Amino acid sequence: MSDRLRLSRSDDNFYAWSTLDRASARRGDEGWLEAQLRGPLGRLVPVWRSRNLIDPGAPPEDPPEAVLLPAESHGALLERGDEPLFLGLHGGLAYFASDLSRLDQAEAEAICGVRAETEANGAEFLDLRFTGPMMNREHGNLLAYARGMLTWRRRHRFCGVCGSETRPKDGGHLRVCSDADCATSHFPRTDPAVIMLVTYGDKCLLGRQKVWPPGMHSTLAGFVEPGETLEMAVAREVFEESGVRVHDVRYHSSQPWPFPTSLMLGFHARALSDELDVNTEELEMADWFRRDWVIEQIGRRSEDFKLPRRDSIARQLCEDWLAGRAG
Repeated sequence: MSDRLRLSRSDDNFYAWSTLDRASARRGDEGWLEAQLRGPLGRLVPVWRSRNLIDPGAPPEDPPEAVLLPAESHGALLERGDEPLFLGLHGGLAYFASDLSRLDQAEAEAICGVRAETEANGAEFLDLRFTGPMMNREHGNLLAYARGMLTWRRRHRFCGVCGSETRPKDGGHLRVCSDADCATSHFPRTDPAVIMLVTYGDKCLLGRQKVWPPGMHSTLAGFVEPGETLEMAVAREVFEESGVRVHDVRYHSSQPWPFPTSLMLGFHARALSDELDVNTEELEMADWFRRDWVIEQIGRRSEDFKLPRRDSIARQLCEDWLAGRAG
């Protein structure tokens, strides 16, 4: 994988690093797209029910890798999967996402060559949320991009205006209502969500939900509502979940998070007081944690207190604060 110009601290986040040329100016050229797909340099990125095709390897020495299949030798995949969606170009190769969700798992595995003597031998359809932290950053970004685009496509097969079927255009990056009287264009959507580490002196505010793994604590987060600025959303979500009022809201970085369709917008903010009124319908608990105590728990690998998963922007927000880089 080649290097690229660093754009911002967002590049440090998982699923955010890419040298892929999305070639948006070529998406409307159907002849060019077909030549890229059917030629020797076309590569398919299979997705089955939001799971990516991944060689799990044997971490940490042998990390997981994305399985990218030559299109010209996987005709069955082209015939039985949904219409491939153009992702972009890299290193002379053209990448297309291929959705196999309408097949059962055995069929999807068979046409990808899983458990056969092919380049996909040993691969599995795996949840990127579990393999992503161990993967090459560009592979992780490519799989996240494919997963996110195909999720959008599955959710927009029908027009939200009139209910008619939609048809793909521009390599799959546009869906147009098939009713000529409507003809509404539907573009890929992503849901903006704010995620924030709130601090008060040398303490940070963390919470947890019942469905999370035992011991895991994380920053507060929530979706941006219509009519809000990002800063307003930060203040509202923190107050709704913890009863804390904040100020000095500062942007940190962003992260694609296609689980299923979010863009996470990370912030640090300062609390006006440390008084809590936790909304137990939203959170199992929330509390203030001192910096030195958190560092001690991490050092002793406590099972009762764990930071967010390594591939999340929440983890980056916490680690920057613990290292004195923010807050």
